[in-house]
Amino acid sequence: MSEKTPLEKVEPQIEPKDITSVTRHEIKINGKTIKYTATCGTVVLREEHDKEGEALDAKPRASMFFVAYTLDNVKDSAKRPITFSFNGGPGSSSVWLHLGLLGPKRVKLDDEGNAGAPPYELIDNEFSVIDKTDLVFIDPIGTGYSRMVAGEKVKEFHDYQRDLESVGEFIRLYASRNQRWSSPKYIAGESYGTTRACGLAGLLQEKHGMYMNGLMLISCALDFQTLRFDHGNDLPPVLFLPTYTATAWHHKALAPAEQKRKLKDLLKEVEIFAAGEYSAALFAGSSLDAETRATIVNKLVRYTGLSAAYIESTELRIHIHRFCKELLRNKGETVGRLDSRFKNKDRDSAGEHFEFDPSHANLGGAFGATLNDYVRGTLKFESDLPYHLISGLYMTWGWKDFANRYANVAETLRKAMRMNPHLKIYVANGYYDLATPHFATDYTFNHLNLDAERAKDITTHYYDAGHMMYIHKPSIVAMARDLRAFIS
Repeated sequence: MSEKTPLEKVEPQIEPKDITSVTRHEIKINGKTIKYTATCGTVVLREEHDKEGEALDAKPRASMFFVAYTLDNVKDSAKRPITFSFNGGPGSSSVWLHLGLLGPKRVKLDDEGNAGAPPYELIDNEFSVIDKTDLVFIDPIGTGYSRMVAGEKVKEFHDYQRDLESVGEFIRLYASRNQRWSSPKYIAGESYGTTRACGLAGLLQEKHGMYMNGLMLISCALDFQTLRFDHGNDLPPVLFLPTYTATAWHHKALAPAEQKRKLKDLLKEVEIFAAGEYSAALFAGSSLDAETRATIVNKLVRYTGLSAAYIESTELRIHIHRFCKELLRNKGETVGRLDSRFKNKDRDSAGEHFEFDPSHANLGGAFGATLNDYVRGTLKFESDLPYHLISGLYMTWGWKDFANRYANVAETLRKAMRMNPHLKIYVANGYYDLATPHFATDYTFNHLNLDAERAKDITTHYYDAGHMMYIHKPSIVAMARDLRAFIS
């Protein structure tokens, strides 16, 4: 059933309009039939201009695309929980959390997360949390169908603060127009989406008085010093090491004695070594004595599956891209960054950087094809614009709020939790995530400077998959259980 506004192409216009398509559906979750409404469309963002204190008409600046799912037959929808969701990049659309984890439809994958050959298929998502919370998936400006108005400078919105303001304005508008200010409110973000989520928690409560009940942070990128391999920054080699170990263990690249161990037991040992002996050795720099250096090299060989000669050549600091190429180089294979369980072959086996990420290559076609078919065919929203799954914005993203230092929103999160003592945090980590490793996330949260009582409001979970751990069947089963408990 479709209730739709007149067809209009969602293209940059002089006077853009809000355009929506409304359809009704049902799904069975835990044996219970759930009826819900899908609202798919665009919201025009306007910016007020004033001159010498005199307010002028609000000027349209951009058109933001969204897909919302609301439960039918609810006595008081204003009291029902609502979750605003997006992915990261910067430059990624919301398709991954939408059709991978949270939404009522998901891309059909095998139990390990392989997409297989096209054509691809969407299936009912029995793990969706639509039974617990309404869902709104947001595509930030420059992603999905979200576009600037003709004549506006696209790059203006590709900046940490401007991105927060535009997404925050959408959330404010949606809550106001749909009378959801009284609802329990959550934000779900993945990767850079966790950066955005923490920034929004601060912006929304300080600018609009909109306090969140919870943040769902999936594959965290909060303190970029823990993730950036730069000369003089010895945190990443330490914090990535446990994920190197998990990856080598998965591909059976460790010595037999280590391969026989349970992964979680092995990782505990590696984390103790990384935080202790290894970090102390890197701190010592060139003053490290030969005997201690040899001991460190031997342990790194045990924990990474790399050769002693290679580790020596890196000055004990193994870069993530080098690791992806080196681990299985003798087989001519490269492991994935987003999910190191996946592997593929590059044209050049001798390089230091992969030609493409095997884990992303596995999923891009399936999510792109199903999203385009689903929006037009099922949700009845028509646009001739290309849907941008991912736009390469990271290298041109504006970071002026963090000039001359690493981007870090952990402090924003700490302040938001202090100002709002009821804010709860769910954290999801994948053991095979080489983009945002679990040990780096642990380090970040261990340095929030929260007292023990407040730290109890942060629940951290670990899953046997990568950055998008929900593509792995056992992991999405566990995530669905953990998310329902968190929302409840």
